[in-house]
Amino acid sequence: MILPKYYILDFLGIMMKSNNTQPPTEQSQIYKTRQEYAEQIYNRLKQYKDLLKRDFSIDNRIKSCYVDELLDENDAREIYKAYPDKDNLLLLKDIREYKYVGMQMNKYSPILQEIIYAFQAPKVVALVSEITGFEELLPDQYLYAGGISLMDYGCFLNPHLDNSHDKDRKNYRVLNLLYYVTPDWKEEYGGNLELWDNGLKQRCRTIHSKFNRLAIMITNRTSWHSVSKVKHHGQRCCVSNYYFSSKPGDIEEYFHVTSFRGRPEQKMRDIVLQGDAVLRNGIRKIVKHGIRKPHYYEK
Repeated sequence: MILPKYYILDFLGIMMKSNNTQPPTEQSQIYKTRQEYAEQIYNRLKQYKDLLKRDFSIDNRIKSCYVDELLDENDAREIYKAYPDKDNLLLLKDIREYKYVGMQMNKYSPILQEIIYAFQAPKVVALVSEITGFEELLPDQYLYAGGISLMDYGCFLNPHLDNSHDKDRKNYRVLNLLYYVTPDWKEEYGGNLELWDNGLKQRCRTIHSKFNRLAIMITNRTSWHSVSKVKHHGQRCCVSNYYFSSKPGDIEEYFHVTSFRGRPEQKMRDIVLQGDAVLRNGIRKIVKHGIRKPHYYEK
């Protein structure tokens, strides 16, 4: 299907998101298509390709890199404004995590679907392949565990390994692409990506979830990562894409569900979460798709 050049959206939704109390007008806002976003993403990654490739290949740490000012600033702000209220997202809250997510993209502003799928443009995927060295990268049209996420005061993600495969257990999940879109989000607010390069007994490395920043990281059997608790009364919003491959993100083949651990100071929680991971891994070896319906975009 050929997409129209622009989406014309009702201005009322944007006014509500920005808490504007003035009455709506007949004005409309013009947004870019995924092809136009993809062109910006490609050009920015191309500009810093050598630096990103060098950073991603640094030894003795979880392979990762990031680039700032990914999109035109006004475009990035419009993406943030298009985020739905958290009441219209799926709440995930237990001792493992606390966040709001959305992957059924046809329920939200079209701008969000456009930016999500911009990261799946063939030229963008091919360039990320060059940067990371992963061959045969496959974007995920179903957004399995991907989509949009929102974290506000008190939200967090405990240290974890991502599920090793796609929803059909055919390909390995090998890369996370995390695009942060909250303007003026300071590092001290929390909600930052934490990479446990030397295991959970050592200090983690933090990547600030800075506005208009794209972080790329490997996901495999040792890529323990987390999100620090949000300490600010605001919303940290992220656009998430995951790339898959027929080849694992490690030397050997493996399989595991999303597996959480406690932080170094959470001794009891760590014991409980290790047991939880063992139990859920055991169930998935018997029941291929688990006992709970996976979250993905049902087109």
